[in-house]
Amino acid sequence: MKFWAGVTDNAWFNFLSQSAPDEVNFWQPRGAATYAALEPGTPFLFKLKRPYHHIAGGGYFVKSTSLPLSIAWEAFGPKNGAAQRGIFEKMIRSLLVDPTVRDPEIGCTVLAQPFFWTREAWIPDPIDFAANIVRGRYYDTAEPPGAQLWAEVQSRLMALFNEPLRAGEPELTERYGAPIPVRPRLGQGAFRVLVTDAYQRRCALTGESTLPVLEAAHIQPYAESGPHDPANGLLLRSDFHKLFDIGLVTVTPDHRIEVSPRIREEWFNGKAYYRLHGQPLSRLPEHPDHRPGEAYLRWHNENRFVG
Repeated sequence: MKFWAGVTDNAWFNFLSQSAPDEVNFWQPRGAATYAALEPGTPFLFKLKRPYHHIAGGGYFVKSTSLPLSIAWEAFGPKNGAAQRGIFEKMIRSLLVDPTVRDPEIGCTVLAQPFFWTREAWIPDPIDFAANIVRGRYYDTAEPPGAQLWAEVQSRLMALFNEPLRAGEPELTERYGAPIPVRPRLGQGAFRVLVTDAYQRRCALTGESTLPVLEAAHIQPYAESGPHDPANGLLLRSDFHKLFDIGLVTVTPDHRIEVSPRIREEWFNGKAYYRLHGQPLSRLPEHPDHRPGEAYLRWHNENRFVG
């Protein structure tokens, strides 16, 4: 298994370690970083800058993309590593070539289930991590440096669950089998990023591509046991999102749009919506696992839509 140790801003780490959120945005000021060798669920470790140079925690890779600063803040808020948007924006703009850009595009690497170790658990001077590395480096558990580092990481993760290695037990790499990516629990921010990119930043119903008015909608609401899973999501223009949430619009399991007659009956309007009635979705994700799940669509048809 290949995993990443990324050079991490100390202030970002310190801020987030105090709240231990369910997800974080490991951002960079210019464009998305590509991690071609990382699968979703692969460990992504935090390698602190000087004077520490230690690995102090990590998370599980979900996706790397780019977003306008405003939307990155909407999606992650303080999980970007700052208490307020103004502070976050100041951090970004101080690193830009042109700090006057209205809404700069920033790189966003979404990490789920982050872990932050106390000072005494930090891993010092990881093997083969050269002093001149500025972004980070891959490790591979098939090679000695990667295997050794991953064993140290596992020992600390197991300690979090009060599972110390008992006398006579094999080392962690043997005890837990070959290391593999995990399936991380996604948060709201990860859900928004995955759904936004799955629909290629276009409204599933209308094809609208004005990103500030596009929202990731849960088909089965999270408050009603709907997961943060792209298959439980649709990217919708904000007005359609509201209509979808209150059951005046739905999508059938064969991916056709239905508009409730209640709009016309109650507001004597809705021509802009009714022209889509019976039409197929304008946009579907290319990846089959990201397309709207039949069970979630049936739930919305039967429990939310008022036909």
